[in-house]
Amino acid sequence: MSPIMRLVQTHIRPVLNRSATAKKTKTGTSQRVLILLAKTTYRAKAFMEAGRKLGLEISVGSNHQQSLSEVVPGSSLLLDPDDIITSAKRIVEFHSRYELSGVVAAEDDFAILAAAAAESIGLVQHSLKGVSVVRNKGLMREKLAGKEGYTIWFQSCDLSEDINSILEKIRFPCVVKPTSLSGSRGVTRCNNSEEFMIAWTRLKKILESGGFGKGSDESLGEVVIEEYLEGREVAVEGIMDEGRLMLIGILDKPDPMEGPFFEETILITPSRLSALLQKTLTERTEQIAINLGLENGPIHAEFRVKAEEINLLEIAPRSIGGYCSRIFRFHPESTLEELILRHSLGRKVDHYRSQGESEGVFMLPVPKEGKLHNVFGIEEARSVKGIKDVEITLPTGAQVLPLPDGNQYLGFLFAKGETPEFVESALREAFSSLSVEIQ
Repeated sequence: MSPIMRLVQTHIRPVLNRSATAKKTKTGTSQRVLILLAKTTYRAKAFMEAGRKLGLEISVGSNHQQSLSEVVPGSSLLLDPDDIITSAKRIVEFHSRYELSGVVAAEDDFAILAAAAAESIGLVQHSLKGVSVVRNKGLMREKLAGKEGYTIWFQSCDLSEDINSILEKIRFPCVVKPTSLSGSRGVTRCNNSEEFMIAWTRLKKILESGGFGKGSDESLGEVVIEEYLEGREVAVEGIMDEGRLMLIGILDKPDPMEGPFFEETILITPSRLSALLQKTLTERTEQIAINLGLENGPIHAEFRVKAEEINLLEIAPRSIGGYCSRIFRFHPESTLEELILRHSLGRKVDHYRSQGESEGVFMLPVPKEGKLHNVFGIEEARSVKGIKDVEITLPTGAQVLPLPDGNQYLGFLFAKGETPEFVESALREAFSSLSVEIQ
């Protein structure tokens, strides 16, 4: 039994047992879902709108105090994703007063907490054991080692170890990944020992200066070093339902992801891969999710594809991040957030189908460190044929830091059209219209 599972057994379930007969406060006849959102999230509006459309009562669990928490009882709950036991207890106690029908984590940071709380209460969610493994890149690789679709070389180590002894064990080219960060932050390709030492020092600085809490898995200093894989990168989005994958979409990343850093830019769906490769990707994703214990909830997986060879890079127990979920629309008329909420309530979602048109998003990178003064050319970008919207998400005056040290994007471009080629062209033309002033 993992340390987190043991803590849940010891500390959280007794609270649930004591709360089982407590009087619950019902503010209406609709079901209530607790959505766990980070202070810096982009997802709040989409999930709130989805909840309203479905007629749900939505409560927000966050590491930031909500403004209406005292005015609207049951509307919010202050939580710390780094303190799983205390926060899971709070959710269980909240459930005793405001009955929860679902718990959803919108971001990586809250995935373990959502699984712990849902498992304690008895709600639909990925298993706590599975989420705990996947949230640690080293443990995930150990679990999958040797299985189909995961045959790459890797080495787990710690930033406190002697770098010279580590250099004796590794091969080049390799990729250095912190186990505790997401969104390509700190991820660096190294072609030789000199580049490796620079990346090692840089990663130490990122973790030491970023104010990151260790959390319950104490993985702050853990690092995975793995073989660099040639090939194009693609993402698979889906919802696992009782061990079966409902495919949301396969997304192409047309820009080469060759390093030294791995900043995402363009995502386009549907994929231009062959039907056979897409079928293999779908089947591989489902099997990997099952192997890891991710059988009930959203998943987002990243793969490298070279010819007919497919290798997993990452898999996460949550849906696609940022504003990127906007590129998915379904029949009957629904958003990805609506499907996730429906599934969290135990409702079937496998009858929903993509609307069929090609869509894409361009995540606008931060070009350099400094203070953001302005973004020019926004209206020109909006006027490009096929562009649906331009969202600049960082305010003027914000301090910005590019990857791999930072974790911000300037904003997002969205496009729609008849073919993936048209969508990609529109996104690139709109991007070329923008210029950014940072001082």
